[in-house]
Amino acid sequence: MTHRERKASLCLASIFAMRMLGLFMVLPVLAIYGTELIGATPALIGLAIGAYGFTQACLQIPFGMWSDRLGRKPVIIIGLLLFIAGSVLAAMANDIYQVIFGRCLQGAGAIASTIMAMAADLTREEQRTKAMAMIGISIGLAFCLAMVLGPLVTDIYGLSGLFYLTAALSVVALALVWILPTPIEQKRHREANTVLGQIGQVLRNGSLLRLDIGVFALHFVLMGAFVVVPVILEEQAGLSRHQHWWVYLITLVLSFIAMVPFIIVGEAKRKMKEIKLGAIVLLAMAVILLYFNQQSVIGLVVSLFAFFMAFNWLEASLPSLVSKIAPAGSRGTAMGVFSTSQFLGAAIGASSSGWVYQTWGMLGLTLLAVSILVLWWVASVTMQQPPYLNSIMLDLTQVNKMSSPADLSNTLAAVRGVEDVVVIPEEQAAYLKVDKKALDTQALQAYGFGV
Repeated sequence: MTHRERKASLCLASIFAMRMLGLFMVLPVLAIYGTELIGATPALIGLAIGAYGFTQACLQIPFGMWSDRLGRKPVIIIGLLLFIAGSVLAAMANDIYQVIFGRCLQGAGAIASTIMAMAADLTREEQRTKAMAMIGISIGLAFCLAMVLGPLVTDIYGLSGLFYLTAALSVVALALVWILPTPIEQKRHREANTVLGQIGQVLRNGSLLRLDIGVFALHFVLMGAFVVVPVILEEQAGLSRHQHWWVYLITLVLSFIAMVPFIIVGEAKRKMKEIKLGAIVLLAMAVILLYFNQQSVIGLVVSLFAFFMAFNWLEASLPSLVSKIAPAGSRGTAMGVFSTSQFLGAAIGASSSGWVYQTWGMLGLTLLAVSILVLWWVASVTMQQPPYLNSIMLDLTQVNKMSSPADLSNTLAAVRGVEDVVVIPEEQAAYLKVDKKALDTQALQAYGFGV
């Protein structure tokens, strides 16, 4: 990576992390501190937890498309300002309805797709995977840090202090936008941008649809868990609120360590499908264990360890599967639909879980979560083993003599290791799905492409 690429990647990863940290810190505390708000009920608290997901799901793809017209930086700034406004509104709230509205406003700053597009603008094709990985790692770190910081900050400064902190973090993110390099040329990258005309094609792809169902179910269950886990820790297990942080710290650290071998085996041994099915089963077992271990601190730690181990593996692996399965030139659209499904899962999962918990208690919520996971497992068991392919984009401006699109497509398809080719002349780009272990890079270089 060049200095400019490293600077851009670090800035974008930090902006993403600060925003997600603000969203995640609410999860381990709102279920217990939210009861102090006027009008609060478990159903409304659940709605407040997941409210950001509704606006994220509605605006994720439009924000990415607006950034093509208005520019990446202006859209990121608008998104962060909306997030700050939502955070301040929630911090000033006395009743649960103001918090719900504030959370919706936080989610309205849906800049994830814009950040990904800007990462594509500011990095070369051969370095883009590193930039995306840095952003992905920042999200995982933000989640872990939020689970620990959320209870600590709220114990000292209260729920309003937590929301003011999220606003302050976004102000820092705004400052980073000003030092972020401006793209020399802003292009549409089909590997990072959503193309409206491809949405129907993506939704008709059975394997991608199963992954969309999967991320919906995963975040449905995650948000449902945080409607009750903080309450169980305090009311059933007898842990005071200022002690919750160490439960999340222990279970998250251990779960991250435990999942690493399964990620390696899944990729190296090409056993992604089998491990995925096992992770869904483990997640369902963890939900059941949470129900039976409500009054045991050790039992809850074990249950949460199993829950986070399965969740972390699935959270890290599902986007990778989307990338492997998406047709050439469709990864950006596939990820757009995938992200929308994720936010819908969070929104519907939290709001419906709050209502179910209020109406039928912990047993009803456990049955709901397990039912969702069983349906996901059934949908996944018929899924084919994913192809172990990578997506790459070739810049056609590098080629001195431009062949016709059909001839160029045939030429690229004949290269060893290339499995799928889409040539888009108006974008001066060719999108390939390749097996990197078998790819004949020398043949591509001979045609004038740098790989």
